[in-house]
Amino acid sequence: MTSVIAQAKRCAARAAVDRFVKNGQVIGIGSGSTIEFAVSRLAERVANEDLTVSCVPTSFQARQLIVKYNLVLTDLDRNPKLDVAIDGADEVDCDKVLIKGGGGCLTQEKIVAHAAKTFVVIADYTKDSEHLGQQWSRGIPIEVIPMAYVPLTNCIESAYGGKAVLRMAKSKAGPVVTDNGNFILDWVFDAVENPNKWADVNTYIKMLPGVVETGLFVNMADTVIFGLEDGSCKTVE
Repeated sequence: MTSVIAQAKRCAARAAVDRFVKNGQVIGIGSGSTIEFAVSRLAERVANEDLTVSCVPTSFQARQLIVKYNLVLTDLDRNPKLDVAIDGADEVDCDKVLIKGGGGCLTQEKIVAHAAKTFVVIADYTKDSEHLGQQWSRGIPIEVIPMAYVPLTNCIESAYGGKAVLRMAKSKAGPVVTDNGNFILDWVFDAVENPNKWADVNTYIKMLPGVVETGLFVNMADTVIFGLEDGSCKTVE
């Protein structure tokens, strides 16, 4: 990560925490590299302003960040309705449709985002695209039941083209296994001429037996904050 991109991530994260976090809230904490800047800023505000907040993690990584910064850890069993969720994205298009799941946490991330009254996305300027696939070339992650990955690969490719590839682990033999014990298919899709079709694509894939969740977040983001190269932020409502 270059220093410029790191600064952009930090800018977006701090802007989101400063604007959206208030005393007494229950907050969904996302996953990924940008989120550490947000949790760090949240811990600063808790210490400096004596805020009382509780945090619901979206992954093992998010849980470890909450513990690392001595924030109050909770869950959806005790707090099924969240005030705000803050999370990153792999790519955001002009309609605020997101690709998420590059880190493999898409299912928990979507559950937490859906539980929140306000879902805020933070990202650096390299994630800001006119259309999906413009900058993110690794495809849309799809979490699947292990026994179904071959039939699902065939179904997705037959319906929409492209290539669905089983994500392989880098430090172990075999595929990546999610926090939920499932596999991930990364669907590198062909160009979609009509961006409005993403809702239909998401629904079709979700309905296939064996699909747990997709990394398409359609009509979910309320606000997106991009950190820019010059140290400022761009906000999309």
